Amino acid sequence: MSTQSSAKSDAVINVENVTHLFKQHRALDGISFQVAPKSLHGFVGPNGAGKTTTLKIICTLLKPQSGRIEVFGYNVRDDVKAIRRRIGYMPDHFSMYKQMTVFEYLDFFAAAYGFSLKDRDRIVADVLALTDMDGRKDDLIQGLSRGMQQRVSLARVLVNDPDLLLLDEPASGLDPRARIELMEILRELRRMGKTIFISSHILSELAELCDSVTIVDRGKTKYSGPMDALLETTSENPVYRLRVETQNGEVDGYLDTLKTLGGVLSVDPVEGRPEYRIAIDPARTDVNGLLRNLLDKSIPIAGFSKDQRHLNEAFMDLTERGVRT
Repeated sequence: MSTQSSAKSDAVINVENVTHLFKQHRALDGISFQVAPKSLHGFVGPNGAGKTTTLKIICTLLKPQSGRIEVFGYNVRDDVKAIRRRIGYMPDHFSMYKQMTVFEYLDFFAAAYGFSLKDRDRIVADVLALTDMDGRKDDLIQGLSRGMQQRVSLARVLVNDPDLLLLDEPASGLDPRARIELMEILRELRRMGKTIFISSHILSELAELCDSVTIVDRGKTKYSGPMDALLETTSENPVYRLRVETQNGEVDGYLDTLKTLGGVLSVDPVEGRPEYRIAIDPARTDVNGLLRNLLDKSIPIAGFSKDQRHLNEAFMDLTERGVRT
């Protein structure tokens, strides 16, 4: 009998001090994190960090050897059926019935979930439209590109209208256009109210896509929380990034002018780009004052934003060097 916990019911996924060993190898070593409802949560770590093991435990394919994992308040040890009704799992390496057409494949899984023939037609039409595959429904899966097969696999995950999507490297092997289109589908799913937990090595795309992230290394949690908080610079004073319009790519010509602006503490050119990082004294000026000064000095502004470090910089700071064993 399923028993839902109310203590952590605000978290879609709650992982508490989970450890899991394969023989003598400690795949997970006290990992802990939470995933908020309707969030798009990135799950990042080096190869061998324990990401796939964690995903398999969350989706009830493995049982944790110690610790606790709850999904929608249900314990993964005891409430397997209750959890599986509400999740969709897309593994990194997925098998498909490639002799089927796209429609036959999706209809098969809809039937496996127990939907009636009438409901199956509607459900398959809906997931085909959502993944922009309705024009390929009569094509054999074996004749589709990797990107198209990835879309069919995602459509299959959506057949039971899950509240939580667990995606393990969904953009693996895709060309840039296919990756961009997949990210747009994931954004649309989030707008529909889905919670999405996505493991990926494509850090630049996760930084743009996700509102929260968990970084793991050697089976331990190194960071879990809002993406913005992770990417904030550690400077004591506000830092802004200025991109200037330039004909030849040289930016040194503006360096001396920028240093003379009121309230500016330091100016650092960004190597290889027509950009500067400008730190200001908040007691002497603010962002509006800085912008006014830039315009008064006729600095050709091509872009201006609060400075953030890149996700790959945060990742390298938090993870260790060396081959995982």
